[in-house]
Amino acid sequence: MHILMRISPKYSVSQHVRNIKQMTTSQTWRAFPTLKKQFWLEQTFWSDGYFVCSVGNASSDTIRKYIQEQG
Repeated sequence: MHILMRISPKYSVSQHVRNIKQMTTSQTWRAFPTLKKQFWLEQTFWSDGYFVCSVGNASSDTIRKYIQEQG
């Protein structure tokens, strides 16, 4: 999965990633309560890692095209 987003430098990248993981985890638990039983031991849905890449001044259309071509 790829996510293209513009973030404010007010918060660190890790804070944005943490927020995304927290929100999507709670939404997943609500939407699919049976999954929570499968992850009951650690009560975590995401792994600890993530990859972030800065793209500078490239247009969002250029970045979208690049992401789509990555397969």
